[in-house]
Amino acid sequence: MVALTSRKVLVYGKHVVGNLYDCNDSKLSDVAFLLNVVRHAAREGNMTLLDVKTWKIGLGVSVVGIVLESHISIHTWPEYRFATVDVYSCGAHTNPEKAFEYIACSLEARRVEKRVMMRNYEE
Repeated sequence: MVALTSRKVLVYGKHVVGNLYDCNDSKLSDVAFLLNVVRHAAREGNMTLLDVKTWKIGLGVSVVGIVLESHISIHTWPEYRFATVDVYSCGAHTNPEKAFEYIACSLEARRVEKRVMMRNYEE
């Protein structure tokens, strides 16, 4: 019989990534709207927003929010009604899944593919 030992988490990290399909195409090209989505997502996820940058690339938009705990990013392709989302946070006090869900709901995604990866360092 193998004894189970509890491990101490030294670094807590949760990384939520996903693809959003059949989104509202007008929202996917609206820089100001997407900027506010990232701001609100950080609040929903209990993260400390430090800065947000946006870039208009063709019809699409890229938004990167730097949070004290890591980052939130959205990249959009309105012509395909498609977006990719990345929410990574270090700190057990945060909820990156809630931030991700806020973004998916705000973009009116009809189909969502999501993966959650734990990025802990344990001893």
